[in-house]
Amino acid sequence: MLLLIRLPAPLHRALYRAAHAIRVKVWRLWRPRLDGVRILALDADERILLVRHSYGSDKWMPPGGGLKSGEDPVAAAVRETLEETGCALVGARLLTVSTEELHGSRNVVRVVRGAACGEPRADGREIVEACFFALDDLPQHMPRGLAEEIRHWAAA
Repeated sequence: MLLLIRLPAPLHRALYRAAHAIRVKVWRLWRPRLDGVRILALDADERILLVRHSYGSDKWMPPGGGLKSGEDPVAAAVRETLEETGCALVGARLLTVSTEELHGSRNVVRVVRGAACGEPRADGREIVEACFFALDDLPQHMPRGLAEEIRHWAAA
């Protein structure tokens, strides 16, 4: 992992894209069960933290990622928020669990809500943008139905 950090950012992004393409093919072929976390991180002004990845879809989405074997979802949410945005996630709690299809695989997603502390920053490698958005002014370029889900989770 340390060697990847030393790579120039454009090459690092290209490797993320290649790895993602391979991962999608594996998921479509073997259809494994995936376990992940999606983070509803709100700042003091009740704005939600969203990111855009350098690979896969270029749409805005909440931070998130896969759960490591045996990892607590809240701990994973804290880790992913820090890794992807540089923000701390405090007061985090599990909000809900949902199942969705992801590239032919069953993805069990734990939605964790918490307070985002700090100013988001994109690393320019995995994440190309990280910003807060008002719940009534979410970006248009998001996966279908996600804006409604975010507003629903924020009201919970």
